[in-house]
Amino acid sequence: MNAIKPLKAQMAPKSDCTKIPLAVPQLGGNEWAYLKECLDTGWVSSVGPFVDRFERDFATYLGARHAVAVASGTAALHVALLAAGVQPDDEVPMPSFTFIAPANAVRYAGAWPVFVDAEAATWQMDVALLRDFLRDDCVRSDGALRNRKTGRRIGAILPVHVLGHPVDMEPLLALAQEFGLPVVEDAAESLGASYRGQPVGRAGQIAAFSFNGNKVMTTGGGGMIVTDDAALADRARYLSTTAKDDGTEGIHGSVGFNYRLTNLQAAMGCAQLEQLDGLLAAKRRIAARYAAGLAGLPGLSLMPEANWARNAFWLYSIRLDSNAASCTARELRQRLRERGIDTRSFWQPMHLSPAHAGAQTLGGDVAETLFDEVLSLPCSTDLGEAQQDAVIAAIRGELAP
Repeated sequence: MNAIKPLKAQMAPKSDCTKIPLAVPQLGGNEWAYLKECLDTGWVSSVGPFVDRFERDFATYLGARHAVAVASGTAALHVALLAAGVQPDDEVPMPSFTFIAPANAVRYAGAWPVFVDAEAATWQMDVALLRDFLRDDCVRSDGALRNRKTGRRIGAILPVHVLGHPVDMEPLLALAQEFGLPVVEDAAESLGASYRGQPVGRAGQIAAFSFNGNKVMTTGGGGMIVTDDAALADRARYLSTTAKDDGTEGIHGSVGFNYRLTNLQAAMGCAQLEQLDGLLAAKRRIAARYAAGLAGLPGLSLMPEANWARNAFWLYSIRLDSNAASCTARELRQRLRERGIDTRSFWQPMHLSPAHAGAQTLGGDVAETLFDEVLSLPCSTDLGEAQQDAVIAAIRGELAP
């Protein structure tokens, strides 16, 4: 019988020709030591001391009272929506210019997204469009706010802080208060950003974070629910741990979800959280060098940062107006690819997604334009200056007059 070869020996060489990746994790702290502790003690599954520690440390970092660790950012959103009271056949306004996860989470809850266009200055959800929808297209009926067109109840508002920049939360929160709606923040892309001095994820009733492999900090895969409300935290913990009423007897009073984070992942999270301030500082240094190196190129706009915001610069992105630049964003992406530089176009706007066809959309032109024009550049936290200079030189070589 042949011995099983180590996994590393069986792995085929990478066919990927990129030399400068888009965003890879930096594992330079206590990850090895904490993971070894899990293996040495046998705490590798969905309970263990690192899970408790990660929740406690993450809540402390954000200044929140409660944090509930879960298996992914999408799981965090799903459970947060349910905990906030979103019910089947409700509607949840959310941005169209975003990754698909929040739209999917709304559907997992049995509800329906209402897609709101972006505004051009910060690329975030257009709160003015949301205001017009709630005031003009909705009506109070049977003690609830309902969409005049569909008759469905508006269950919550779901702002998504896209690419590291916060949504303008002050007017959004005023609308939520005016209409009595809970706010579930999707902060998956924006850990470390702040809005008027307050950390992103602290404005609404409950928020969701992601620790996917390309995020500023990672647990390989995982998420976190954050709230100041003990009842919401208890409900989130209950739903994410299979809605177990009696662990010894295996009694479950509701349909729950096996969304638990493992102790191994939490150990990585603890190690990454210890480095988070340094990782965020690296993102800002990278953003500043791109801003200096790419300024003044025809048709190229730098990543925005409003005067009321502190951008986490998760994926440093530029906007390329093909009417003023010598090529489109997708043409530039291909030319950089040929030079071994990995970039990424933005995700298809949700109102164009076949997966969510038929959902009501407010506007959409800005999101479609941004989809055509936004390009994310290499911005790993350990991106070297020589690598970044190579990216800047390549872009200038393509766009300079």
